[in-house]
Parts: sequence; structure tokens; C-alpha cells
Amino acid sequence: MIFDVAAESYDRFMGAWSRPLAPQLADLARVRSGQRVLDVGCGPGSLTAELVARLGAASVSAVDPSESFVAAARLRHPGVDVRSAQAEALPFRDGLFDVALAQLVVHFMADPVAGLREMARVTRPGGIVVACVWDYAGARDPLGPFWEAARALQPDVTDESALAGAHRGHLAELFAAAGLTDIEDTELSVSRPYDGFDDWWEPFTAGVGPSGALVARLAQPDRDALRERCRAMLPGSSFVLSAVAWAARGVVRD
Repeated sequence: MIFDVAAESYDRFMGAWSRPLAPQLADLARVRSGQRVLDVGCGPGSLTAELVARLGAASVSAVDPSESFVAAARLRHPGVDVRSAQAEALPFRDGLFDVALAQLVVHFMADPVAGLREMARVTRPGGIVVACVWDYAGARDPLGPFWEAARALQPDVTDESALAGAHRGHLAELFAAAGLTDIEDTELSVSRPYDGFDDWWEPFTAGVGPSGALVARLAQPDRDALRERCRAMLPGSSFVLSAVAWAARGVVRD
């Protein structure tokens, strides 16, 4: 999936979740000074920012297929080598990086195994590949209330629960299929505060991701019904939501 939306729209929708997730994914990858790292599917640069803070811009490269995100990442992170590319065809030589990371990306890859295999190819033998995907299948993702409301109104709606890596153990299975070894499977947990329902709902109207695309294509009466169904499920005043992501860490074969 290519996100043809403004970087600011993504920031409001998922960026506030990605930012607190980024340090945890970098910790899982054991990112440390002196390494050269790649952020695959960088979006506007939430994980990129964490990597730059740890390593410096010259040690970080990033790719994303969305031109608006590439432009935003370049603007926000001067000195980082940001390129337009798909995960399945990374524009780097073999073994260039010590670590390759994909935050909330694998489930949007056209071919997840091919994408992870490419991440392994551009990482040196003994290097690390890590990735994470929200637990959509377990309804522990940031969009759980939205999809619950959508299914109540439209039982045949296609949510994100069947996407790659979205259920227990699947991300590790994909890592194994891509040829990675010494695979670790774990969970990462984050929380996000909201000022109220409108603060929660507004990002869905920007057309970001499958949920935003659903809102965009609904007729106005159906959109209103979905909004009010969601409103009934959430507190009227400020609240905090929590979410869990499946994460995996693998080692590139010697």
C-alpha cells in the first residue's frame, strides 16, 4: 500500500502512535553507536528520528514508496539518505547495513517475505532485521474501536486482522520464510492520550490507510452512522488508549 496523503495527515493518524513505539523497536534491534542502519517504510520519519538521535544522520538511511513521505522525511531529517523505493526492491548493495528495521510496514508490503528477504540482503551477515505490526487480529491495535463499529454496521467489511504479521506468531513465521535465524518473537506496548472523541475521530477523515479509505468512500449518512457508533463506544471527555504490536528480531545468516 502506498499512502498518497500529506505527511501531516499521517502524523495525526498514526504518527502519535509511531513515535513512542520507535524507541522500543530500536531497543529490540540493539541499535548502538557506530552502526549503519536502514529504516524501511519510513513514512514521514518517526522511527528515523529515533535512529538519528542515537546514531547521527550520516549513519541512517531510509526508504518509502510514498513521494509525500519521502519529501517530508528529507525535510525533517537533513543528512539522512532518504530514497523512494519499495521494500521488495531496496536500492542498496548487499551487506551495507548493520541493522534494518521496518516499523508498522510488513503488513502493507506487496510480498512480505520478499520484503524481509531484501532487508536481510542489504544487512551484513550476523546483522539484525527487526519489524513490528499491530495486533489487529487480537483487537489490541490503535484502531480497534473503529473496526468494531465498522463491522457492527457492515458485517462484511474488510478490516486489517488478516494482514501479514497481524496475529500471534505470524511475523516470526515470515522471518523464518525469509531465511533469518535466531528469531525472537515479542510484544511492544504503547499508549496515547486523546482530548476527546473529536480528537480521536478527526484523523480518520484524512483518508489514511484502510480505515481512512473506508471513511472516504462511505456515503455521508453511512459515515455519520459510523462516527456516532464510534462515539457511543468511547468516553465523551479525555481518555487514553493502549495498543500492542507483535515484534520480531532475526539474525542474517553468515
